[in-house]
Amino acid sequence: MYNIQRVYIYQNQQPAVLIDRLWPRGISKARLSTVEWIKTIAPSSQLRQWLHQSPASRYSEFCHLYQQELCQPQQQQALQTLQQLHQQHQQLWLLTAAKDIALSHVPVLLAQLQT
Repeated sequence: MYNIQRVYIYQNQQPAVLIDRLWPRGISKARLSTVEWIKTIAPSSQLRQWLHQSPASRYSEFCHLYQQELCQPQQQQALQTLQQLHQQHQQLWLLTAAKDIALSHVPVLLAQLQT
């Protein structure tokens, strides 16, 4: 089972993976010392910046473009790592700094993991 949570409220109680490309502002690396960071699974910087210019109107196209990125070899390897961690722990928290998770890369990634 995958659980989604904003990194700012995570309490280091369960196995977790940070799935953002950038380290979250205001969070020390010591605070997340038990969290795996798989930044290559996040959208490319270019795609992320493009989405932030107009999230609501670009989200549908963003989902399609991010799905294409997830088919690339480096992202496939990151997906495999994430799935292996999930098999080890059964319950895994996916952490993100995104304010609006519904309009972020997280739903696309979660759909990919559940196929």
